[in-house]
Amino acid sequence: MLTGHNHTSFTVSDVDRSADFYKDVLGFEEKIRFEVQGERISNIVGFPNTHLKIVFVALGDFQIELIEYVSPKGVKIDTATNNVGSAHIAFWTDDVDKTYEELKAKGVKFLAPPQNSKPGRPRVTYFTDPDDNTLEIVQPV
Repeated sequence: MLTGHNHTSFTVSDVDRSADFYKDVLGFEEKIRFEVQGERISNIVGFPNTHLKIVFVALGDFQIELIEYVSPKGVKIDTATNNVGSAHIAFWTDDVDKTYEELKAKGVKFLAPPQNSKPGRPRVTYFTDPDDNTLEIVQPV
């Protein structure tokens, strides 16, 4: 039986750039950084000759695993939220407009300014990380 959440993962093009974004821009803490290669990791991920660079970052007890495939290299996919298989992560904020302005000043790319999807719903906005993975900030009603 499942007992809880361990981590969420994004495959990224440059693990150092992505780790810097999550730490310096979003305020995550780096937990661990390592490289792994060989038969065992190849068996786990299902690709021969696998070599990965991995960084775990955390915001409180929520962890994101950032993985760069050194080998075999993958291709950039279209992560637009309307594409099947696409995903996003939403984070709470106590002031979505203030957080939006702070992140925008740091160069974060937003899809639109914060707004409610309809009256009585939380105030939200979507933005992207360096590899166009979608993230969301949500202010409770």
